Amino acid sequence: MQYNPGWNSSSVNLLHVRAVGPSDTLHYIWSSIGAPTVLLVASENRSSTLHVNWTQLLSPAPAGAIWIDPPGSVIYSTAVVFTKVFESSEAKTLEEFFYPPYDLSDFSWDSINRTLNHTALTAEFAGVPAAGPGCSFSNGSLAFRVTAYEASGRDGPLPSLLHTADSSKVEFVLAGVAPRGNSSRFVLEVATVEGAGVARKLRSTRSIDDEYTPTIFETLSLVAQSQNDSSTLSFLQWKATAYGSRAPRREDSIQCRSQGLQAANWTLPVSSIVHAYFGEGVGSAYTISAINISFGGEDGKVYQEKRYLSWSALLGFGQPPRDTFSPLIISITAVALGTPMVMLLVGSCVVLFVQRNRYSEYEPIN
Repeated sequence: MQYNPGWNSSSVNLLHVRAVGPSDTLHYIWSSIGAPTVLLVASENRSSTLHVNWTQLLSPAPAGAIWIDPPGSVIYSTAVVFTKVFESSEAKTLEEFFYPPYDLSDFSWDSINRTLNHTALTAEFAGVPAAGPGCSFSNGSLAFRVTAYEASGRDGPLPSLLHTADSSKVEFVLAGVAPRGNSSRFVLEVATVEGAGVARKLRSTRSIDDEYTPTIFETLSLVAQSQNDSSTLSFLQWKATAYGSRAPRREDSIQCRSQGLQAANWTLPVSSIVHAYFGEGVGSAYTISAINISFGGEDGKVYQEKRYLSWSALLGFGQPPRDTFSPLIISITAVALGTPMVMLLVGSCVVLFVQRNRYSEYEPIN
């Protein structure tokens, strides 16, 4: 993990996470320049490196300020941008009322240098509106917590996401932010950038196994697929839940819904690192898609009471991890299905034996 490589100031945040394999390199480039963004770049050269022209990156025209060397080694690149947070409440007329959105490109972000942990491979981007905290953010903040992994495994805290060494986790946190309504619900807008021949699709997977995330049976994945051979290139995966506690428990669950993937007809912030890497072709040569992820039940009172919201997602290269049935669930299912079968088999044997003994007492009639 590198913080602001080649730049001594902590006035801006750029975190480079580099994972080296036997014959390739995976680059995760996180930044709060513009809107919070992560670039995912896969290189087939295990010695590939990140280069940043900081003067150009911080200028009004950042196109070309970020690149991977050697450029010809890049086999795939994409970006995920967290653009806005919407807040809505239900009026007395049962119509949903939206407050002015929080544009994350207009936030002031703390230096992640104080939260960067090279041992745990974690960092936190925390910010407030740059125009002034106002009453909503007077005692609160919005944050994106980043975690990288060195091996496959499963997170301990809920929602206990299953991860691989090729993936990273991002956790969206609202802490202490005062809602502007009596029954406010929050919506996070997430945008993706893909090159030609690649399309994003939203998948939903349901399972009866909820051992690791109790009462949550749905997993959603926003996958990037090649239109030529339908291979999955990258993903953003999450459980259909958020939590209202720093130490989440099952009863702290907050309903999480996805409002559909749509083609975005707007442009990303010019100062974003997306323009610095992809150039001026964003919006023409590259496809921008967006999805809204909402948090809260019908009344929105969970956040109202605890003033805390946490939502976790996994992102990475290749196929998203898939949970298999755990030994516990297999054992329970075997007992539940096997016991009636054994009882039926034993009962049938007993009936046949009794009938055989009963008719054996009589002599056959001619």
